[in-house]
Amino acid sequence: MSAAALAPASLRQRWTRPTLVRRLLLGQVATLALLWSVLVGLFLAEAFNQDLYGASDAYGAVFSVAENLADRPDLQQASLKAIDVALREAYGDKDEPAMAPSLLVWQAGRLVYRSQGVPEDIRNTRLDVIERLFVQGRYWRSNTRQSTRSDTQVALVTPSDRKQLIVTFNSRGYYLMPLIISIPFLLLPAWLSIRLALRPWREVSAEIAARGPKHLTPLAFEPRHEELRPLVDSVNSLMQRLSDSAARERNFIADAAHELRTPIAAIRINVEALQAQHRLTEHQSELLSGVLRSIDRATRLVGQLLRLMRSSAEIDASPNEPLALDELLQDRLATLSGLAQVRGVELELVTTERDLRVLGAREGLTSMVDNLVENATKYSPPAGVVTVRLAREADQAVLTVSDQGPGIDAALRDRVFDRFFRTPDQTQTGSGLGLAIVRSVVEKHGGQIALGVNPGDGGGLQVTVRLPLAPG
Repeated sequence: MSAAALAPASLRQRWTRPTLVRRLLLGQVATLALLWSVLVGLFLAEAFNQDLYGASDAYGAVFSVAENLADRPDLQQASLKAIDVALREAYGDKDEPAMAPSLLVWQAGRLVYRSQGVPEDIRNTRLDVIERLFVQGRYWRSNTRQSTRSDTQVALVTPSDRKQLIVTFNSRGYYLMPLIISIPFLLLPAWLSIRLALRPWREVSAEIAARGPKHLTPLAFEPRHEELRPLVDSVNSLMQRLSDSAARERNFIADAAHELRTPIAAIRINVEALQAQHRLTEHQSELLSGVLRSIDRATRLVGQLLRLMRSSAEIDASPNEPLALDELLQDRLATLSGLAQVRGVELELVTTERDLRVLGAREGLTSMVDNLVENATKYSPPAGVVTVRLAREADQAVLTVSDQGPGIDAALRDRVFDRFFRTPDQTQTGSGLGLAIVRSVVEKHGGQIALGVNPGDGGGLQVTVRLPLAPG
């Protein structure tokens, strides 16, 4: 699948996955929608159940005009017409009579004024009561009142169907329009306010994400917000429990390994004492030799466990001893040359760098170099060559150890760093802790380690370690 096809899918997945920001924003929108729904409900109730929205005050004006100008019909018609137009402009559409309130006026039982478009036979059966009347194929809402000073009757009539909503909206639009118009403009400020409110959460998340698997100290972030404090306290409590559990595990393994050294040494002494007997048969000698080989493996395993626990132990302060890595390599290769000679393997150091210093703990770096060179020596064939190279790349020291052994399949190169893991086709003896110790030391010193194929003749494994150089 092309990158162009993956981009829309990734963007769509980003916008569809749940987020707290969207949840809070939708909550605010839902609150506004609920408020708007309540107002619309009141709006509809007013549209179909109430009088002409305060226009009852117009009854007094119509009564006054109709009674005072009863003897001047022309002026009476003009004045009633002006009131009619004013009502339609205020509450409806003056150009569409069917969508506006209308006016009917009777005096002495005679219709003296009728708004345009309103049937003249609309008459209430009861005075001062809103009635829904069906006249000329449609429904009307009508309320007729009679003057207390004369026989003048005035009816205010409005449509009683969907068009009535338009009339009501025109009369009460100043309540609804600000809300409807403001909703889109409220979304961006609401989103910004939520983002700002959640900024402390993002700070906590960033600090937790920056933690490594061995960084179990409490969070440095100190929340000032009541809602965030329980989360930070819970995370710190979890960190403390994990740290205590890891410390107990390390102490147990270190104590057990340390205690095993004495009985293993005693067993070796007794077996060697038995070997010194001259009355042993050949078969008994072979058995004792096998026991000694097993003791050697157990001794090596105990030593590696102790080194692993020391390399995995929490260090309060970062390593701050400047060490010349080239000198350390020369010293360790000289020490390990005896082991290489026994196996018929040549050790070769290739470096043009002098005084290449890194900040580190000597014991940890020594353990790293010893494990890498011992593994390369053990898996190289007789007459093979183990090449150790040291170079500088930018602000890093790059150490590579290459052998001519069988190598490690690419699918297993991540797993060999796990404790006690050994490749299935392994023929050499070992405990599966060497590379675990190396990775622990490298991570302690802020470096990286990678496995690859020896580019030289014969193939084999190449281990590359990158460590930051000491400043200055």
